[in-house]
Amino acid sequence: MAIEAAAEPDGAIAGTAEHAHTAAWIATVLRGRIAAGELTPGSKLSEQALSTALGVSRNTLREAFSTLAGESMVTRIPNRGVFVASPGIEEVREIYRVRRMIEPAAALWGEVTPEVLDAMESIVQRAQAARDAGTVADMADANQALHSAVVGLTGSESLRTLMDRVLAEMRLVFHAMASAPDFHSHYVDRNVQLVERLRAGHREEAASGLRAYLDSAEAELLGRLADEAG
Repeated sequence: MAIEAAAEPDGAIAGTAEHAHTAAWIATVLRGRIAAGELTPGSKLSEQALSTALGVSRNTLREAFSTLAGESMVTRIPNRGVFVASPGIEEVREIYRVRRMIEPAAALWGEVTPEVLDAMESIVQRAQAARDAGTVADMADANQALHSAVVGLTGSESLRTLMDRVLAEMRLVFHAMASAPDFHSHYVDRNVQLVERLRAGHREEAASGLRAYLDSAEAELLGRLADEAG
């Protein structure tokens, strides 16, 4: 399905801000829509519709597409156009290589404040409520928010930016788990445990537990993708 005018334009893509006319800003907008689950794997990105909606030239839009293609967010298919990517096994492995290097280190050495812990606790409470209600999308949202908060412990804008890209790609991976609605549910308690360990000052346990969590999630995703490929 083609994305007409980037779904329904909101304030973020009204095209009135000066920075809206840069390829980097356009890439950020589209990446954000992918991270929010608004653009799904296989969706065609209409060049004409997007350039009109964003108020930019097609050349500028193509620059943004090139940026996202380099991040494995979109795929160019000759004579067909640009499509939101569908990450495969190798992409999942690369995602988890990055996550294993960043997230446990953030839990071990990042700056943990009472305010940050309260925010993280609020996120896991949202996840628990979503699990109880059987709302998979809300569980996925909470999961994304928590792991973004973990990387936020580093205080590094460069790592935040990298994690935003990784989480956007993760959102595409989650679509592969649509047939397994319980995928997120059994990680909710592990997220709760992570926050509890951080609050108790058990940083090494938090880091090692997070690494084991990531190993389990990767194995489950790879198994699911292998089954679908077979």
